[in-house]
Amino acid sequence: MRVALFLTCVNDTLYPDTGRAVVKLLTRLGVDVDFPMDQTCCGQAHYNTGYRHEAEPLARHFSEVFRDYEAIVTPSGSCGAMVRELYPRLGERARAEGRGDGLARTLAPVVPKTYELTEFLVDVLGVTDVGAYYPHKVTYHPTCHGLRGLGLGDRPRRLLKAVRGLELAELPGAAECCGFGGTFAVKNAAVSAAMGVDKVRDAESTGAEVLCAADNSCLMHIGGTMSRLRSGMRPVHIAEILASTEEEPAV
Repeated sequence: MRVALFLTCVNDTLYPDTGRAVVKLLTRLGVDVDFPMDQTCCGQAHYNTGYRHEAEPLARHFSEVFRDYEAIVTPSGSCGAMVRELYPRLGERARAEGRGDGLARTLAPVVPKTYELTEFLVDVLGVTDVGAYYPHKVTYHPTCHGLRGLGLGDRPRRLLKAVRGLELAELPGAAECCGFGGTFAVKNAAVSAAMGVDKVRDAESTGAEVLCAADNSCLMHIGGTMSRLRSGMRPVHIAEILASTEEEPAV
């Protein structure tokens, strides 16, 4: 199976190890992974801050870059939700504004074959045990886009439970937002920071060493809060846990 890795802006700029982990993991599972060098932003930041028309060229470019692949895999619930949920809305709004069906037709091919990493593993490859080894106590935070937008459900937890050596601790208030929300953290900094503190305190109560999530934007916010609180925990993307083996362990 030939798939494309859509890394996303945040990962490309700040968390390239997550992309490397995805490639390592999928290759181990027999998947042929390509990284299209022409990929750019999916337009989520523009769309979410009210610049819908400015997001359209980015969405068109995304479709042009990725349309010929069997599947598009991303280690980001928020960017995955942008393609799956909001690209169809972009097409619908363009049609409602009298600009025809062109945008909808352009975006349609990529929408159904864009997957967040954990749903690709479970739903497409049909695996939950990916041969990982990670001897740490971990708690899992289901980010908002993954939980409410993509409906990832228990897929990430099923994958984590199958990791040898990993002890999975339940996170109190798991469904509550961590406070990031993209520009929400900038426009409502005090509220965002308070929500982040609540999330970290809940995570600390589990006694886990690691807080895991499927979106580095949320982990960036949580990790910053952990640093300010001098927490003993650390944030780790689920891809890096699933890519870890006894022969090549993650830190």
